[in-house]
Amino acid sequence: MEQTVLDPERQKKAKQYARIQRRLFLVELSWMGIYAALWLFTGWSSNIKIALSGWIGNVWLVIAVYVLIYAGVDLFFSLPLSFFSEYVLPHRYDLSNQTVKGWISDQIKSLLIFAPIGLILIEVIYAVLRYFPDTWWLWAAGFMMLFTVLLANLAPILIDPIFNKYVPLGEEHRELAECLLRLAERAHTHVQGVYKFDMSRRSKTANAALTGIDNSRRIVLGDTLINEFKPDEIETVLAHELGHHVHKDIPLIILVDSFVTLVGFYLASLGLSWGVQVFGFESTADIAALPLFILTIGLYSLVTMPVINAFSRWRERMADEYALQSTGKNAAFASALTRLANQNLSDTDPEAWVEFLLFSHPALSKRIATAQAFPTSQSG
Repeated sequence: MEQTVLDPERQKKAKQYARIQRRLFLVELSWMGIYAALWLFTGWSSNIKIALSGWIGNVWLVIAVYVLIYAGVDLFFSLPLSFFSEYVLPHRYDLSNQTVKGWISDQIKSLLIFAPIGLILIEVIYAVLRYFPDTWWLWAAGFMMLFTVLLANLAPILIDPIFNKYVPLGEEHRELAECLLRLAERAHTHVQGVYKFDMSRRSKTANAALTGIDNSRRIVLGDTLINEFKPDEIETVLAHELGHHVHKDIPLIILVDSFVTLVGFYLASLGLSWGVQVFGFESTADIAALPLFILTIGLYSLVTMPVINAFSRWRERMADEYALQSTGKNAAFASALTRLANQNLSDTDPEAWVEFLLFSHPALSKRIATAQAFPTSQSG
């Protein structure tokens, strides 16, 4: 097949775009840390909690109002940064089709969906803190694992359709749908069907995924992928996603994330106990200690991020190998990765430290080279 090549001008822009994104990431992290530290060290947190307790009395409502104040102020000050990173910057680099109205609509939808979910999670964690002060971290980690499984199962059915329109591939793409379903059958992966979603309503980038667990599992393709990629390329991209299911990556990742969460919550329990002594909190279940909880988990997440990303890159390499072995279409996979780099403005050859710290996938240059060099005798 005719080989797609990297666009040198797009790669120059990709490196510029990636540098700006990294700086924005640092700004966002700094803001989160400074904001939490201000609440903690200025006494705002304790004073607000005391005021709410005197006014409301009920511990559940005190936690809810405290969280709404904390998150509301954070949202107010971080909204300009979000607008720049999610709307202005993608438009500047010609990656977005979204309107301002559409962006605002998405923000409101996200707030209405995820704010209640976040509030429920915090209420549950603090309830466990109150009733099991010594072992709360163990129970809370178990609850988070169950919640993750539930969300992965329900999101494709209840949440994703709120943001995008999903429709089965029509007669126009019948051959592609049948090809992908056969690919799933060979991978012994049951799917509910092949769906197209209106990715172009927001973005000029392309993507595909295998979403859901068990009865909610389905193949989803962005319309940008269908319109811009060849069928063989789409097949190899989907084969990569199927590789994750063949290698049991979904349950494995849930287990790894749950273990990481367990350790994080245990460290948070130590931090909260320290906070009781230093800041005079009533107990580790005092909602005034929430900023300390956030700082502890945030620092822990930064420290563990390179390890988690290294684990992810290992699983992604395995999924790439499965795609090459199962399809036997080395050139098509290399072409698909190259086309993704061009269309999504992805930096194919980042600095080694950037890949080590921040990349959940191997650098695209390595993935393309692996596909091109993969022995055809192992394919099929």
